[in-house]
Amino acid sequence: MEIATLSPSGSALDNHRQAEFENRFVHALNESGMLQLVSLGHRAGLFDQLANGVAVTSSELARLSQLNERYIREWLGGLTVSGIVEHDADSMTYRLPPEHAALLTNGRDANLAVFAQYIPLLGQVEDDVLESFQHGKGVPYEKFHRFHEVMAEDSGQTVLPALFDSILPLAPEIPERLEAGIHVLDLGCGRGLALMEMAERFPNSHFKGYDLSQDAITWACEQAERRSLNNVSFEVRDLSDFNSTAETQAFDFVTTFDAIHDQAKPLNLLQGICRTLKRNGVYLAQDIHSSSHHHHDREHPLGPLLYTISIMHCMSVSLAQGGEGLGTMWGREVARDYFTRAGFSRIDVHQLPHDIQNDYWVLRP
Repeated sequence: MEIATLSPSGSALDNHRQAEFENRFVHALNESGMLQLVSLGHRAGLFDQLANGVAVTSSELARLSQLNERYIREWLGGLTVSGIVEHDADSMTYRLPPEHAALLTNGRDANLAVFAQYIPLLGQVEDDVLESFQHGKGVPYEKFHRFHEVMAEDSGQTVLPALFDSILPLAPEIPERLEAGIHVLDLGCGRGLALMEMAERFPNSHFKGYDLSQDAITWACEQAERRSLNNVSFEVRDLSDFNSTAETQAFDFVTTFDAIHDQAKPLNLLQGICRTLKRNGVYLAQDIHSSSHHHHDREHPLGPLLYTISIMHCMSVSLAQGGEGLGTMWGREVARDYFTRAGFSRIDVHQLPHDIQNDYWVLRP
């Protein structure tokens, strides 16, 4: 491409810097196309069909997956030029290398294909978000199709595998108290996967989950019934007035998983948590690891993605409820201020080796 020597304002350009940015941008366009292909392949179950490392033709993969061969062939072409699958031009076969399969298929420690879904998912509301730039009111939850489904997959990789061995022991007394039998509340519970895992592991304890989404709560109730979990229940509930509606000293242990920053009234929710905890209660909050200052997030390994998710979802759904719009990247400094104002006197924050995205806060009244 032709490299300009003057900026639109007429000032001299650093041609090397411009060329570097141009190359970076073209690379990003290709990588975003790859993410769309990965999302499609994950949802269609195609990576799992390729997980055994056996080379197949597009026709064979179409037969195995019971999907259309023409679409399969084009998808495989995109993954070939993306360097995700290996292609043998003589035999017209395609193979997913085991190193790639380990990161793109189910049943492993981490399936990165899950996270690829966020880009096309959030793209569905781009027109609504663009309108919000003008009126500032945000985009309501119901506009986000499949969001709780994808969040449940995300949680299934960051929270559930580490829940019993790493997360709950951050409050050392909690595992033993769960064994003995206590009352537990999860707020913004989504599909309730963490609650159901705890309910199954600790039958002497009683668990309750609240979420604003009727779809998520319906799914959670159906799953709890299917798993015969009689010690867990779920309820649709708006938590914006939780500071006044929370039951006083009703719960021994309260959790939130990636749920505070997108609330309409986050301080009200936190004050309600402090109110509903018993005197010796513990609140465990997982939330995004970041600073409250943009310049400190420049080296964040997921910074651009998390700011995108913030503007396309977390900030926007809060503003749609007439809320504060804290955003995904509200950061440790603001979080600590909110926890303190809510009434928590003992505040500790941790990071876990498996999770570069989140902080884990342990708070006591």
